[in-house]
Amino acid sequence: MAVVKVIELVAESPHSWEDAIQNAVAEASKTIRNISGVEVMNLTCSVDDGRVTDYKCDVHIAFTVEGT
Repeated sequence: MAVVKVIELVAESPHSWEDAIQNAVAEASKTIRNISGVEVMNLTCSVDDGRVTDYKCDVHIAFTVEGT
């Protein structure tokens, strides 16, 4: 039986929420193998002078624990 671990990350992008989510997965995959899924928990953005300046996402990233 596989064991799955879930971590929470916050990422951002100046372009879009989708890009912020991609950034979270890309950064996590630098040090974590076997990523199997992402759950988007929250989407927010920063606003400056009436304009959106950064898109932010809180995500849960799931991955299989090796050796189980």
